[in-house]
Amino acid sequence: MSDIPLSDDLKPLDFRILNALQQDARAGLETIAKDAGSSRTAVWNRVKRYEQTGLIRRYAAMLDPEKAGVAETFFVSVRTDRHDAEWLNAFSAAIQDMREITEAHRLAGAEDYLLKVQVPSTRAFDAFYRRLIERIGIHTVSSSLSMETIKPVTALPLPE
Repeated sequence: MSDIPLSDDLKPLDFRILNALQQDARAGLETIAKDAGSSRTAVWNRVKRYEQTGLIRRYAAMLDPEKAGVAETFFVSVRTDRHDAEWLNAFSAAIQDMREITEAHRLAGAEDYLLKVQVPSTRAFDAFYRRLIERIGIHTVSSSLSMETIKPVTALPLPE
């Protein structure tokens, strides 16, 4: 049996701590403990457990894409006519190597994959697209330019 906490194992205090960390991972233990209604030691112990079990994967800074020079976001739908392990491994390797891809999802439905691609310009997207199709055979590709990000959320919707 694994010691990884499942959502059923998490208590209201865990959700308060996790929600506070998702809002500001740099907040001090004192602040998180106060917000969560617990002691600093209890919060520290729980955070260490979250890290050890992989519930907290990592800590990261969230950058403003426009200020960072990658203001254009494209969503790329990919359909393949190959569903064998060799193609999947080659596709996975290609998308792992391409830094412009900030998210990649395997889908159920008409499309096989959805990629989120962040680049400085449409010209840069065209260069990205050309590199992608040079690396891997794809049956159909469809791209959409995001005109505006309406809800940029990184936090998971945990219970309050």
